[in-house]
Amino acid sequence: MPAPLMQIDTPDNLPDSADVVVIGAGIVGVSAAYWLARGGMKVMLLEKGRIGAEQSSRNWGWCRQQNRDARELPLSTRSLALWEDMTADIGEDMGFRRCGLLYLSNDQAEIYGWDRWGQFARGQGVDTQMLTADQASESGAATGKRWLGGVWSPTDGIADPSRAAPIIAKGVMQHQGVVLQNCAARGIDVQNGNVSAVITERGTIKTRQVVMAGGAWAASFLHQSGLFFPQAAVRSSILSVQPGAEGLPDALHTNEVSVTRRGDGGHTLAVSGRANLDPTPGALLGAKHFLPMFAKRWRALRPGGLQAWQAGHETRQTWALDRETPMERMRILDPRPSKALVNLTLTRARDLLPEMKKVAVQATWAGYIDSTPDGVPVIDSDIGIGGLTLAAGLSGHGFGIGPGVGHLVADMLLDRTPITETAQYKLSRFQGTQWGKVAEF
Repeated sequence: MPAPLMQIDTPDNLPDSADVVVIGAGIVGVSAAYWLARGGMKVMLLEKGRIGAEQSSRNWGWCRQQNRDARELPLSTRSLALWEDMTADIGEDMGFRRCGLLYLSNDQAEIYGWDRWGQFARGQGVDTQMLTADQASESGAATGKRWLGGVWSPTDGIADPSRAAPIIAKGVMQHQGVVLQNCAARGIDVQNGNVSAVITERGTIKTRQVVMAGGAWAASFLHQSGLFFPQAAVRSSILSVQPGAEGLPDALHTNEVSVTRRGDGGHTLAVSGRANLDPTPGALLGAKHFLPMFAKRWRALRPGGLQAWQAGHETRQTWALDRETPMERMRILDPRPSKALVNLTLTRARDLLPEMKKVAVQATWAGYIDSTPDGVPVIDSDIGIGGLTLAAGLSGHGFGIGPGVGHLVADMLLDRTPITETAQYKLSRFQGTQWGKVAEF
């Protein structure tokens, strides 16, 4: 079933032209469109289905610095402040609050790893606090267990996945941007090596700038223009329970299960890292790029079925721009959750937290998390076609850093000093690519 999601109304008219067209209205696309519109550009935000209906509404809702890759940490830090900035500017509650994140463990090696990361992060100005066994056990009193140690990150927080992307889309419209739902971008028109237009199912929009923020669809879309982007997606299954469980931390991570308080007082439950790998043409063709990642995660991944292949988001076929495309046949990726993983998650949550035995399951859902081979996104305005910017491959981290990714995209297109370094987000960092041109597999 679909994850809970706020619906908003948007105009139905397709403009003839725009300064920039943003393709994809997940958290990255709406954030990019918001900051571009706020920066004075005439923005068109295109979404083939509903705003935020894919992975942006299917995640935990964590907005964290804790345990980030060093390449992402500055962007994570800036994003926390941007969540607050956007909320104040738009004037609607996206559920963002710095409630702090609590990590508990009985694995000494894991605790040592957190400590090493903390030593680095504190040097970057991050407030991350190691917990002794007594402190961890007190902080995790709701578990009724004795813990070896933990981490408390007091300035990190959560936002509401069911509201964030739709409200940011409202912000785009407040800044005179145009938002259009149920309109798929089929491709781009390129003249003399530069973007000249976006072809949609409803007509053509003239533009010199395009931002591809299509999440799990990005690699297949770029393939139509002869560009290679190493991307693969895994299917994550999570659930929510009804309100009624009391005395729990707002956001808790353990190896057994992770728990997040929802805006309605219920909780989202998930097992970190557990997912199904559904075979697709894109995953098979790009397998060599992902072998190191899969080798590290093989214990957490389970083989999946054919639903991703049938969905079409990782096709590597070329489609015609004057007829129906895979995006129109699959407006919203809404895969079936793994019953086995959902049951495991619920069992673990009830074993760990006695309060969970009081509440019933509210909903279950799944989503496709798109990843790059190194688990770090691509945010790059120099990928082989002039005027085409890529912001995708958020690798399960996109919700929390979405505002920062969008701001960085706007910095690039508005020729401003970027909020963070950008070299680590270049597409060209992957072996076998040369500025994004099609690689030999």
